[in-house]
Amino acid sequence: MHAIGFVLVTVLTLFVICLFLRAILSWFPISYGSTAHRINSILVRITEPVIAPVRRVIPPLGSGGVSIDLSFLVVVIVLFFVINLIRAALL
Repeated sequence: MHAIGFVLVTVLTLFVICLFLRAILSWFPISYGSTAHRINSILVRITEPVIAPVRRVIPPLGSGGVSIDLSFLVVVIVLFFVINLIRAALL
């Protein structure tokens, strides 16, 4: 049971890292075909299936071309909560 919990915590932590990398890359202009574009595409394919359903429930806030996507924050908070629950169960 401890091995399964350890693997699950590791996978979820890696997913959170992917979310943060995607968020950081979204702050910079990325030219098509560049290495950053390929990395961003991979991160979007990994994270979008989790973020998209949350985004449908909690749409981005803002107007005039500037918006804040709270779905990212909700997913990260939930994942931190789940990771800590698993760690507590393993003790």
